[in-house]
Amino acid sequence: MYAQKARRVDLKNMAVSTARRPAAIGRVLIITFLTAIIFRCGVADVAPGASTSEELPHRRFEYKYSFKGPHLSQTDGGIPFWIHTGNAIPSADQVRITPSLRSQKGSVWTKNKVNFAHWEAEVTFRVSGRGRMGADGLAVWFTSEQGLDGPVYGAADQWNGVGIFFDSFDNDGKKNNPSIVVVGNNGKLVYDHQNDGTTQALGTCLRDFRNKPYPIRAKISYYKRTLTVMINNGFTPDRDDYEFCTKVDNMVLPGDGFFGISAATGGLADDHDVLSFLLFTLTEPGQQPPPPESEIPKEEKDKYQEEFQNFQQELDKKKEEFQKEHPGVQGEQIDDMYENVNDREIRQVFEGQNQIHLEIKQLHRQLAMILDEQRRYVSVITTEVTKKGPNLDPAGQQQLGSIITNQHEVLKNLNELRNSFHESLKQISSAQHQGNAAGIGTYETVQHFNDIKEHLHMVKRDVEHLVQRNSQAVKCPELPAMPTCLSTLHFVIFIIVQSVLFFCYIMYK
Repeated sequence: MYAQKARRVDLKNMAVSTARRPAAIGRVLIITFLTAIIFRCGVADVAPGASTSEELPHRRFEYKYSFKGPHLSQTDGGIPFWIHTGNAIPSADQVRITPSLRSQKGSVWTKNKVNFAHWEAEVTFRVSGRGRMGADGLAVWFTSEQGLDGPVYGAADQWNGVGIFFDSFDNDGKKNNPSIVVVGNNGKLVYDHQNDGTTQALGTCLRDFRNKPYPIRAKISYYKRTLTVMINNGFTPDRDDYEFCTKVDNMVLPGDGFFGISAATGGLADDHDVLSFLLFTLTEPGQQPPPPESEIPKEEKDKYQEEFQNFQQELDKKKEEFQKEHPGVQGEQIDDMYENVNDREIRQVFEGQNQIHLEIKQLHRQLAMILDEQRRYVSVITTEVTKKGPNLDPAGQQQLGSIITNQHEVLKNLNELRNSFHESLKQISSAQHQGNAAGIGTYETVQHFNDIKEHLHMVKRDVEHLVQRNSQAVKCPELPAMPTCLSTLHFVIFIIVQSVLFFCYIMYK
């Protein structure tokens, strides 16, 4: 009895819990739904603010602090708005900071100071050498003074600013090179050569930049006191394929300074070539970019204007003096120095005519060779038929007759082709003579070109017909085998006699 009552109580409790379970599940679903809605609204509220804060700054190219090829260097060997020192060699397409010789160093620096609060520099360079290891490396600088010469990658030590070093030689033996190291200095620190600057590094990354198939590209940006270095590894020609290298926060740089690139070699040597250095000013979103006139002070602008006026006056005086000394000499007309549109069209037409003339001459020579071979072939077949004709059966004679007929038709068609080529050559020559005498563009010249085009189409059609005709031609019957000049028995007897005579000669000796 007690067992049955207990069983009834358990069944009742189970029924009650089963009845309450849907309600609990419903509460959980409602709470989950409300949480998702609240989270979605929160994300929607935060997203616009995030996109606003991540808006990119405005970039403006600064040509007076940049260089790139072609025509990079001037006639005097200098770079516009830049100076080079040491072993640096400017050329039309690049600046070789150091050649692959031992103990070399060189650098290039901007002539004028830069006073931009935010900036971005894109440097394209190559470091190449024959050895498995290279030395010493290349550096990109922003310093308060020009470090024209010194022991730190060819530039001065104890600089005030920042240096981004592309170090290719492992001085400390830790096998952590080639590497990219960012080192800041307040003008008092001495660079730690023995440890490759790792004890003074503000940021670093390991990247191999030697002997790459494409130039290395480095993007160095200083924006809101944050220095960021991005690198293109040189395995792809894509200019925008950058990857993150390092970032330095809360970095204070001088308000104005010079940009520079230096390099040095030691016991090992590499070619350090800089293809371009492009500088951009960065302006925060919402702010007005500075006008171009604010870059040059008024005193400097007046100075340049005065120099230009003095130069213009001196040039005018020299012109007047030259005219007085040489009254009969007139300057060369500008119109005569350049080719106008009509002259260019005439030259292009004559060049096309000459090319067609040469091609048709070549075809004419090849056709003459083919014609001679066909004539020789027909004469050989005719001679063989006259010799072997009576000994062949009627079927063979019929096949030989059809072959000879086809060859005669081929000769006839080839003669027609040759005549058409000859006519085309004559028409082109007459068109050229008429063009030289009266100019191009008349109706007769157009008619000559149409005739030439028609003749070329006829030649093409006849050649295709000949190829199709020869592919369907009957093959020549095989001639009976000719008997050999010497039988096997005669050959053996000859060898034996010769051996006996040789043996006798040896015995006689």
